[in-house]
Amino acid sequence: MAVLFWSGNFVLGRLVSPEIEPMQLALFRWALVLILLLPYIFLHQKVIFSAIKNNFLILLVLSFLGVTGFNTILYYGLQETTATNSLLINSSIPIIIIVLNTLFTKEPITFTQIIGVFLSTLGVIFLVIKGDISNLINFEFNKGDFWVILSSITWATYCILVKYKPNKLKAFEFISIITLLGFIMLFIIYFLMGNTVHFNFSSTVYSSILYMAIFPSLFSYYLWNRGIMEIGANKTGQVTHIMPISGSILAYVFLGENLERYHFYGIVFIAIGIYISLFYKSKKSS
Repeated sequence: MAVLFWSGNFVLGRLVSPEIEPMQLALFRWALVLILLLPYIFLHQKVIFSAIKNNFLILLVLSFLGVTGFNTILYYGLQETTATNSLLINSSIPIIIIVLNTLFTKEPITFTQIIGVFLSTLGVIFLVIKGDISNLINFEFNKGDFWVILSSITWATYCILVKYKPNKLKAFEFISIITLLGFIMLFIIYFLMGNTVHFNFSSTVYSSILYMAIFPSLFSYYLWNRGIMEIGANKTGQVTHIMPISGSILAYVFLGENLERYHFYGIVFIAIGIYISLFYKSKKSS
């Protein structure tokens, strides 16, 4: 579900990019998230502010990576690049997570995980290039692609560091903290850069922000963080490869786009890869 909601974030982020600046989009999104969380923060203020005081550095880093940095950088990328390029680059997140985890946290990676990530990555690439190798050969980097690469590295770093958050924090307590700290940093950076706030946007922009605040923010972050804590960053990260599948299904349902044969082949590779990585070892050992 987390990845399904994030698929909508990519689509809407690209849709509204001509009308609203990336940083203001991120500012409005997280301002609304914070407003929605204010009653919860008020009721749990003692626990929340005590956790911030006692674990300030790690919570500040996680807030910057997961809230201030990742989404803002991604929106800059979506303003400059195509959805195809961003999805292809985004498919590297599981690989980045595995590399960073191996280098810095020494979290073990199994052979089946390597095979699984390889197969699901092939599936994603097959989907993105629409089964035509010439689309991959003709792939060209632009400025937006580098923003998307940076956002992928930022998110991968968040994923491997989130396990160092205080264990006693409940899911929504943690989300409340990173939203609060992340928004404060985003707010400061926004105005230090000399930006001003505008409100004359279309209903499409405001409805997109509402969606982004509720589903890719509150729900997806809650589900994603739980996944990392329960099965680890390596396995959770691979679920990112479901995003092109959910994006294709959403396009079929809401935009009337056709499902082609290459969709089927890509989905099969992704499904097999994720199954091998997440379930094959435990099933074999049982």
